[in-house]
Amino acid sequence: MTKAGFVSLIGRPNAGKSTLMNSLLGEKIAMVSQKANATRKRSNAIVMHDNAQIIFIDTPGLHEKEKMLNQFMLDEALKAMGDCDLIVYLAPITDSTEPYEKFLKRNNGKIKHIIVLSKIDQVSQDKLFKRIASYNQYAEHFEALIPVAIPRQVGHKDLLDTIAKLLPESPFLYDPEDLTSELVRDIYAGFIREAIFENISDEVPYESDVIIDSIEEEQGIDRIYATIIIEKESQKGIIIGKGGESIKRIGKSAREKIERLSTKKAYLNLQVTVKKGWTKDKNFLKEIGYDHAK
Repeated sequence: MTKAGFVSLIGRPNAGKSTLMNSLLGEKIAMVSQKANATRKRSNAIVMHDNAQIIFIDTPGLHEKEKMLNQFMLDEALKAMGDCDLIVYLAPITDSTEPYEKFLKRNNGKIKHIIVLSKIDQVSQDKLFKRIASYNQYAEHFEALIPVAIPRQVGHKDLLDTIAKLLPESPFLYDPEDLTSELVRDIYAGFIREAIFENISDEVPYESDVIIDSIEEEQGIDRIYATIIIEKESQKGIIIGKGGESIKRIGKSAREKIERLSTKKAYLNLQVTVKKGWTKDKNFLKEIGYDHAK
């Protein structure tokens, strides 16, 4: 008997969903940032655990904002909630239960869920027990509550065991050797965006995106040509930096992430272009892959 199913990782912006997915996979495929709302699209990781194939779906954080791009991000999260077999709701231990209460209203009992209480290594045991008690008042709604410390992988086995028990019986949906069904170009674009978030401050990362123009695979090296899109002419100078210093840092950081995953050398060519108001431009958003933007 085998099991397989889709498990959506849901939570507020910057809760650590991408970090958890990478950690459970044991490989970095999703971009991670300390800044909120860095994840824009759904991505997945295929984790084999005993007789179960767990397809984790990483999602943008549940939030409310006016920009068309943000509406797309919220729509991505809500679609993932409705299109899965199980939800893992990620709740940092420092949060109150208010974000979880909002999630309960959105889910409305439609999909079974587990609460993962993260960052438990950052508080005392007394605070941990108090936070668990605060969620226990909602015990009729969730299947399990599992405390985890992601960097130390504390609680990971308990989480995977619990998920495997709750998944439906099914043949495997993907080759067990696969790590993800994501396109390589989407993973690489995420790595470049992560490098922008790491090296550029303020609003510029939020008003930027990355298009992979082409990937040329050769023996021993991949040549990647990409375009960074920004909204304002003034942001172009910030991305490039004095004497090209900023774009060099972005390129170096992104290239290292790409090489770590591909285990090959990478040549990365980055261009910067201005597209005024792109985060509110319905047609352009569809053109670059946000194709159900309203």
